[in-house]
Amino acid sequence: MTSPRAFARRAALRLALPAALAALSSCSIFYTDISDFACPPEGTQLTYAGFGAAFMNAHCQRCHGSAAEDRLGAPGEFIFDTAEQVQRHRDRIFVRSAADNDSMPPGPDDPSSEERLKLAEWLSCGAPL
Repeated sequence: MTSPRAFARRAALRLALPAALAALSSCSIFYTDISDFACPPEGTQLTYAGFGAAFMNAHCQRCHGSAAEDRLGAPGEFIFDTAEQVQRHRDRIFVRSAADNDSMPPGPDDPSSEERLKLAEWLSCGAPL
């Protein structure tokens, strides 16, 4: 038979475990954060005009463009029509799409690993125009 003290400890553990897992998931254990990917010391040659606009148009505008007819659940505040909008949301874009983060876009025409690394560099350097 289980003692009341052992029962209370197990109950506390069952309550604490979900909270601990939630805390861990917010600490960039499950994704690479923009602060974990340094801009190269020499900066970047990637610009919005030369890289960012094409990347956004090819991979993001279907759901995150202001003219998107079916945003497929993309929140309305995440619109990436302009360089300024991308710069405003660059941390969020990074954790969803750059470096080894691949939860966006939701397939099937996902960016290549090389494109995701370029996106990481561009965003970590401030998403220059």
